[in-house]
Amino acid sequence: MRLSHRDTIPENLRGAVIALGNFDGFHLGHQHVVAEAVRWARAEGRPAIVATFDPHPVRHFAPHVPPFRLTTLGQREELFGAAGADAMLVFTFDDDLAAMSAESFVRDLLGIHIGAGGVVTGEDFTFGKGRGGNTQVLRDIGAQCGIEARAIGPVGEDGQTISSSRIRDALKAGECDVAAKLLTRPFTIRGTVVHGDKRGRELGYPTANIELGHYLRPRFGIYAVTGRVLSSGQLLQGAANMGVRPQFEPPKELLEPYFFDFDGDLYGEEVDVAFHHFIRPEAKFDDLEALKSQMERDCEEARSLLGAAS
Repeated sequence: MRLSHRDTIPENLRGAVIALGNFDGFHLGHQHVVAEAVRWARAEGRPAIVATFDPHPVRHFAPHVPPFRLTTLGQREELFGAAGADAMLVFTFDDDLAAMSAESFVRDLLGIHIGAGGVVTGEDFTFGKGRGGNTQVLRDIGAQCGIEARAIGPVGEDGQTISSSRIRDALKAGECDVAAKLLTRPFTIRGTVVHGDKRGRELGYPTANIELGHYLRPRFGIYAVTGRVLSSGQLLQGAANMGVRPQFEPPKELLEPYFFDFDGDLYGEEVDVAFHHFIRPEAKFDDLEALKSQMERDCEEARSLLGAAS
């Protein structure tokens, strides 16, 4: 179930334990926060809700920054549900929410409106106008409103704290394995297949063109990928171009997976494309024959990396 912070909270979800954060990547550190909320809720017979912010506060305050999202709301809803949440609560980050004081956020929004019984955050969580609230403010104001607050410390890996920033840096470097380790799953772009200029079809490699929206742009280049068609659950393997297609004009940012041994129509379908291995950077070739030869080699390497049947 997906709720907005503007909604009237159903009676059966009042008194919930709420995991509160951005949770964009829902990486291993985020998972620890949500796991604690779910454990606490189950121990006390309460519902568990995971709350997230959309748009991301950074997008609200600095709309000019390049795209950086690691998940869509739909992906987060699935991930939260798989982690045991009974509902996802979306705080729509607008001027009103940005101007709300930390005290009002806890007392009026979490307490009176949402009816939270408990809240779990990461230790570094801040909130309220001018980031005036932190975990201590949450404990202090929450105690006055009957809301118990708990904070979860950072989760480390290889001596470093796991963070969305580390994951973004890994993806921008083409380090799919590092990102997958921190996320506990491959980075995945979800999008609707749109009509393109049919260049891939002309070359013998028809692609499923997906616009990137607010997603972070991983390193431009060729990747070994897997796909999942959401409507049918069909699983696919392939090679994808991520970037601006320097061989063709005009340049346009797209994700273009070519799925092996697939002969069907994906137009209008929503597809998850998971990034497993970076193969090479984008390049411009002397002619289309050279490009086709390289695409054949890319597909052979992707098949090998994915263990796909020839």
